[in-house]
Amino acid sequence: MHDLIVSPFLDDYLVVRPGHASGIKIPLTRFLELKRAFDEHLESPVWLVDAARRTWNAEVGGLPADETLLVRNPSPYGYGRASYEINKGCDYDCPHCYLGQKKFEGLNWEHKAQLLEIMRDAGVLWLQITGGEPLIDRLFPMVYTRAHALGMMISISSNGSQLSKPPILDLLTKRRPYRITLSVYGATAATYDGFTRNRGAFDRFTRGLSAAREAELPVKLNLIVADDNAHELGAMQALAEQYGFPHQTYANMSPTIAGGSEPLPTQAADFLRQRKPFGGCNAGHTFFHADPFGVASICKVGRDPNIRLIEEGVEGLRRLGEIADSLMLRTGGCSGCSLSGTCWTCRPLAKLYQEAKAPKRTYCQHSER
Repeated sequence: MHDLIVSPFLDDYLVVRPGHASGIKIPLTRFLELKRAFDEHLESPVWLVDAARRTWNAEVGGLPADETLLVRNPSPYGYGRASYEINKGCDYDCPHCYLGQKKFEGLNWEHKAQLLEIMRDAGVLWLQITGGEPLIDRLFPMVYTRAHALGMMISISSNGSQLSKPPILDLLTKRRPYRITLSVYGATAATYDGFTRNRGAFDRFTRGLSAAREAELPVKLNLIVADDNAHELGAMQALAEQYGFPHQTYANMSPTIAGGSEPLPTQAADFLRQRKPFGGCNAGHTFFHADPFGVASICKVGRDPNIRLIEEGVEGLRRLGEIADSLMLRTGGCSGCSLSGTCWTCRPLAKLYQEAKAPKRTYCQHSER
């Protein structure tokens, strides 16, 4: 099992370590030097041994490079990040969820492994595994282990309900993730269990927090504020501070991915935040999203048109940039908008709001004119 990953990342070359946020940027010449050491079973050069010791207190000297490093090949596709919705199934039934109907379905192991290899070949170094709730997928341990072996820095978006279970905790301790992001739905059992519509959920969540803290896992908390739990925001912040995990607050809900309006009434009006003007993003160009069936889209919001990666392979991603550009055009009621320069909503998200027949004030400045 590798200690360090040496990889191209967009226009750069990086040395990173699973489970750590810090990294080292290196020039092409040193990347090629490490590639040669890796391929020819040579020891890592002294400069890397010293840098690894300074950066992570890691010892990689005295051994062949291929026993401590994983050196990834350059990719012609230009993707550095991806998210993988391993399954839409979830053990919670939260009213704010943007997935809408949460069916438990997806690829078999053979095709999951194929999808991960496609992501590797596309250049993906940072991979987010999400759901639904990813930790309840019976193939999650195999997916996580394979992604780690392929040299990906893995983040997990979870509700934390399974985090204290020994098989999961052991996996994440031995092969440490880059980050685990946990959603917080309340600070008491009554509020948390009521919001998730799952009895005992708060107890399982706090056991997960304790287990993660004990294992020193890199956890970050998202405090989800809705109408039903807004009264506990202060207590949720105190809970995060009690466990010593960094946190941020989310209050703006979006329609479902099918354009359903169900999540919008759950918003706590007093906590909604004005979004910053949308200045473009890298969706579809250096980032992509894959759903449970290996269908690639520019992001979790703009899901159509898409590319069926299991059928087309990595070559299919060559069309994704053009799809991204077409989806970002201001069409469907936004063409010629005089406020487009300060619009705070990307076009795919605005389309979902329009399909949900949401009040214009939730996504458009024209409601204020």
